[in-house]
Amino acid sequence: MRFSVPLAVGLAFFTGPIMAQDDVDRLVGAMLGDTPIIGDLQSLTDEVGGRVTGSPANAAAIEWALDRFRQAEVPATREAFEMPYQWQERGVSASISGDSGFTPTVVAKPFSAAADEVTGPLVDGGKGTPADYERLGETAKGAWILIETDVLDDEVGLAGLFGEYSGAAATEPLAHAAGAAGLVFMSSRPQNLMYRLPMLSGAGRQPILLMEREDAKRAQRLIRNGQPLSLTSTIDVDAGYAYQSANVIAEIRGSERPEEIVVMGAHLDSHDLGTGALDNGSNVTMLIDIARQITRLGLKPKRTIRFALWNGEEQGLVGSWRYTQQHQDELDNHVMAASFDIGTGRLLGFYTGGMGALIPMVNEYLQPVAGLDPFEHFDVPVVGTDNFDFMMEGVPNLIGHQADANYASNYHAGSDTFDKVDQQQLKLNSAIAAALVWGFANSDDRLPRWSREQIEDLVDNTNLEQQMRDFGVWQLWADGKRGRQ
Repeated sequence: MRFSVPLAVGLAFFTGPIMAQDDVDRLVGAMLGDTPIIGDLQSLTDEVGGRVTGSPANAAAIEWALDRFRQAEVPATREAFEMPYQWQERGVSASISGDSGFTPTVVAKPFSAAADEVTGPLVDGGKGTPADYERLGETAKGAWILIETDVLDDEVGLAGLFGEYSGAAATEPLAHAAGAAGLVFMSSRPQNLMYRLPMLSGAGRQPILLMEREDAKRAQRLIRNGQPLSLTSTIDVDAGYAYQSANVIAEIRGSERPEEIVVMGAHLDSHDLGTGALDNGSNVTMLIDIARQITRLGLKPKRTIRFALWNGEEQGLVGSWRYTQQHQDELDNHVMAASFDIGTGRLLGFYTGGMGALIPMVNEYLQPVAGLDPFEHFDVPVVGTDNFDFMMEGVPNLIGHQADANYASNYHAGSDTFDKVDQQQLKLNSAIAAALVWGFANSDDRLPRWSREQIEDLVDNTNLEQQMRDFGVWQLWADGKRGRQ
């Protein structure tokens, strides 16, 4: 299956003549034309499916990506690394007993502890705030605590998603300190939709479930009407040991300054309830297609371009972290590392991670796609995707700032499937990303790598520390085990 932007749309973005032979215009034109990007995405999602790091499907995805690069005649390697902690759900069940007992639909939260028929009272934990735990008092001990969530839909979008992350990160240690048997989060998605969120701080220290919203609301109403309920759950997980995974690294070697490296990254892994089309198969196939078109056109970048398909992103941003460890001696020559990870919403600009000097460079390199503006950039640090370890190593880094579209409402959910993809916008985004990488790969300008002191200033003067705590990566930085030494 191929896709071509209608001619009237595709040609509107050029700043020069339609037949311009300038390399970047040729590349942008190729990205907007007839390419295999959509067929690749359907193959990855429908044939390979959900790709949890460490699973057979993830191993198949690695081979799939290597094969796609080989077909495009782009040299690619399987770069092995160690994942520190295995976690996959094998099976989970729950039952609610009382005067109105029933069997709710549940999944285990990522990095939940196992539970062998753990039974306890099901109590109303409100929103899981400190005041809620104070209200529960001793009744929290040995109980399953039901946490209410707000509805997350397309109107709320990414703001609601990050609010759910931070709320979960705040309440989990409170439940553990209170001696709870476990946590039960109400699904924030209505109409029986289930998902896996978030990465948990304190991996494996307590059982944590996500309950279908309609079932959780039913239980909440019963409790608030004075009916005592108990919950029994069994959580069977494959967890607790290190294992081998791999990133897929493809490279187009620079013709003049091959030692200088521009990284374009997207994570290959996904969660298992859907097929990972928005998160993040769409951007995986976008990077493969950019590499394919550069090679097909015979274009020669001055700097080396590395296309990195990361693994372990959903389990602690591990693959990109391992890359920065394995390529430590090259990081001074990493000119820029970009991450694309918000589905197929329109590319609105970029997060520049506190390196404001990137903004005029990005604006210059996006001139060939000026018809797709306005672009707006945000000079703030962001944690949550594979720019993180480059940022903490002082490497200039970017994250694609995208319209939410339908990303948050399908995030990590059974509904994250191929039919949710905005195929036309993915093509337009590919043209923007191609112009950006070509600009960085051929400019004579570059920013220096930041020192440890500069990174510490960024941590001290922004909300970066809180973000790192929410995503469970703070302690490794604080202990000097992650980030620039």
